Amino acid sequence: MIKTAITRHPVIELIKNRWSARAFSDQNLTDEHLLTLVEAASWAPSSINEQPWRYRYGLRGSALFEQMWDCLLIGNQPWAKNAAALMVCTAKKTFTKNGKTNRHAMHDTGMANAFLILQATDMGIYGHIMAGYDPVKLRETFHLSDDEEDLCVIALGFLGTPDQLEEPFRTREVTPRSRRAVDDFVLEN
Repeated sequence: MIKTAITRHPVIELIKNRWSARAFSDQNLTDEHLLTLVEAASWAPSSINEQPWRYRYGLRGSALFEQMWDCLLIGNQPWAKNAAALMVCTAKKTFTKNGKTNRHAMHDTGMANAFLILQATDMGIYGHIMAGYDPVKLRETFHLSDDEEDLCVIALGFLGTPDQLEEPFRTREVTPRSRRAVDDFVLEN
């Protein structure tokens, strides 16, 4: 079941079909799938082509997957355990060439995540980007440097069925998607 967005203005199908699934099938992802996703991310625009994004991933059943899952908050663990892969996304906070603060690093990494998720959607893979993780535990587990900002954990996999989820996740999986009206966030000066 794909929760296609009902938009007020025409947008491409890829955007309409992207949503944050929680029900994942038992179909595995491969390293090649994940490398294709990060290749797509690599083509996102970034300030002076710094490409500050960093990705670590673990396939279901691997020790790395378990370490990432263990960093999730209890609200995400019940459904994320069924993802085919988990991915930790961080951003390098300074420019490589001069060590100065890259104040666009988070924006640029968000752009890379958008490219990654749209590529996944095109491949029939669904991603759920999570802020619900323990940042201290994640930082310690993955030995993040002071120059690396943790941004999110992404669950990835092929779609499962809502009935495999416990509540409240089952209801969330079938609830229609909604967004604020464009007029709510387009400002006139």
